[in-house]
Amino acid sequence: MSKKRILSVFVAVLCLSQGAVLSQGLPTTHHPVTDGWKDLFRTDLSNALYEPGTWVMEDGVLYAEDRGTIWTREKYGDFILDLEFKVEKDANSGVFLRAGDIKDALSAIEVQVHETGDGKPLGVVGAIYDLLLPRKNMAKPAGEWNRYTITCDDNKIYLVFNSKQVIDMDLDQWTEPHKNPDGTLNKFARALKDYARSGPVGFQGIHGRGGHRVWYRKIKIKPIR
Repeated sequence: MSKKRILSVFVAVLCLSQGAVLSQGLPTTHHPVTDGWKDLFRTDLSNALYEPGTWVMEDGVLYAEDRGTIWTREKYGDFILDLEFKVEKDANSGVFLRAGDIKDALSAIEVQVHETGDGKPLGVVGAIYDLLLPRKNMAKPAGEWNRYTITCDDNKIYLVFNSKQVIDMDLDQWTEPHKNPDGTLNKFARALKDYARSGPVGFQGIHGRGGHRVWYRKIKIKPIR
């Protein structure tokens, strides 16, 4: 074998090895070190889409003054999103992933952010809204900071909640509109397997009765390919 051919084979093997290491190294069961990661939102919110007066960034903490959702201008496909959130009692919010249309919240996958829940079976903190329950409730009491690490890797979505993996979701298992794999019904008129694999990331504003607040901080994102 020529030296050129040997070099080509070596480079191919190295690339495959690096790809395997990257895949194995995704933080699907633990929280990552986010040093050097990109802030999802700039401090002046100039890279965000939102109605004026509805969201505030103050001393590194993002919070809503109204119901409107704040969205990234940039679209994200495969990525790791790491953040902390704190809620008031009875608060109701959520993190939207890969929105197909920012005017339609149901075009996105929503990771629930609650104090506890909204009274619906699949509406608890750490759930994928109306689709999948967390394996365990890891929420801290109202007023304390919680941490989410959300990994979107093609058809897979993982959630690590306060150091515990609570979601391991395969979108390809949602093959029918309005139906979950276990036969229960959901609100989604389109099968989840056909949802956009890239789109804006969003945070739901003050939602539900009472206007209870949610705060977000240390919101970092890292594309994985």
